[in-house]
Amino acid sequence: MKTLEKIKLQNFKRFASFETALDPGMTILIGDNESGKSSILLAIDLTLSGSRGRIETLGLESLFNTVAVDAFLNGEKRFEQLPSLVVELYLNEQHDERLNGKCNSEDRECDGLSLVCEPDDAFSEEIRRILNDPAPNFPFEYYQIRFFTFSADQFSGYNRPVRHLSLDSTQIGNEYATREYVKDLYLAHVDGVERNTHRNAYRQHKKKFQENALGELNQRVDEYDFVLGTTGKATLESDLTIAQGGVTIQHRGKGQQCFMKTEFALNRSESTGDIDVLLLEEPENHLSHVNMKRLISKIGERTGKQLFIATHSTLVSARLDLRKCVLLNSNTDSPTSLRALTEGTAEFFMKAPETNVLEFVLSRKVILVEGDAEFILIESFFKRATGRPCEDSDTHVIAVGGTSFKRYLELAKLLDIKTAVIRDNDGNYQENCVEAYTDFSSDAIRIFAESDNACRTFEVSLYRQNRALCDALFGPSRRTLSVLDYMLGNKTEAAFALLQEKASEVEPPSYIAEAIGWISA
Repeated sequence: MKTLEKIKLQNFKRFASFETALDPGMTILIGDNESGKSSILLAIDLTLSGSRGRIETLGLESLFNTVAVDAFLNGEKRFEQLPSLVVELYLNEQHDERLNGKCNSEDRECDGLSLVCEPDDAFSEEIRRILNDPAPNFPFEYYQIRFFTFSADQFSGYNRPVRHLSLDSTQIGNEYATREYVKDLYLAHVDGVERNTHRNAYRQHKKKFQENALGELNQRVDEYDFVLGTTGKATLESDLTIAQGGVTIQHRGKGQQCFMKTEFALNRSESTGDIDVLLLEEPENHLSHVNMKRLISKIGERTGKQLFIATHSTLVSARLDLRKCVLLNSNTDSPTSLRALTEGTAEFFMKAPETNVLEFVLSRKVILVEGDAEFILIESFFKRATGRPCEDSDTHVIAVGGTSFKRYLELAKLLDIKTAVIRDNDGNYQENCVEAYTDFSSDAIRIFAESDNACRTFEVSLYRQNRALCDALFGPSRRTLSVLDYMLGNKTEAAFALLQEKASEVEPPSYIAEAIGWISA
């Protein structure tokens, strides 16, 4: 089984320099917008494709790191200092001398593939003439595009060493993207001889149709004949499509198209063994919650193929195992692997009800609260204390439930996320809020709770801090229950009423005010 063990990028898209290990079974790329998830999939796709034409179609200017280009144009602009774009894919041991060698940036003997875009020495005079021009002008047109193995053997789309398929669900409704997907899927499952046999048979079929079906019509037409196209746009591959239940993919809704394409690719790659690597861009796009769960199950059941997934979905990342995730951040080229997460915590997020785990791992600062009542009021407390809403302070508020705090704190400790836990003391502050969290003690993690054991819940502390206000708001309609008992029995409704009617007056309990001050510092 051919798998990618590591990827290294130089001056590719947003990455000046990038490197990360890859899981032999599945790697899930998660990150905020513009963090480079799609760029990594594209780098793998372009390198495995061996297609110079694809890069020329995209345009080298769109692939080159703009910082590297600008730095060169603002420097001495010497030919010898022109930057190169490099993608290196390190493979597992294939015992294939065509793949093995030292033609890589690490100068070590191993298996791998490279894509290199660098100045073409044959045009050195033309390039120097451009560089001598005072106007900033980068010589993209004089760069050569090469695909070679680590043994220095060149390869192309006709003899690519690793078979792969790419599916971008963000382009599901695009007719061209659908046609290209079907074409790629077809080419991934036929060899050269079989493809030529199919093309010949298809051409003969078109010829017979032209002679028989159109023959009589052409006899009645003067000066010209009706014929079938023979251009590159009228080929077997361009006319192929896939169908389910007799209905072609083009006539399905976007969600069903997404599901069909991914399912078909997974099933075919597993049954035929022709696809080594499958790239999925946001497979959750256009899918209902039920279909997304079905798709995740199918992805989880697949065997024998290496999978790369870029996603914004908590359901996808958590259900498929957070330990397979590589976290990307738009502010740095350094990835973070979640491989060190304990098995118990990974399984918790795989089996737990819907969580906000992806929102958590992509945050810089987080306030974790125990219940809905705290969640309803905390943002109002935060804005009054700091003068800014949480989102303007890079702070997220997440309600996780008291039993889940430690699972999230394991992530916080691994990723160094500044995290404030706001919880009830449940009648024993020392045991429940101090001793229970000794394993998570760090400068970036703090637990905030009422130290008075008599104030065992948020509602008791809130009532003590705002007794007159709560009595005035809830007291008149009480017949049997006290105001505090009503608030304890109707936590969410009471918090919502305070937010709606007394947001500018209600004061947070002291431990919550302390948490807000610490997280916003």
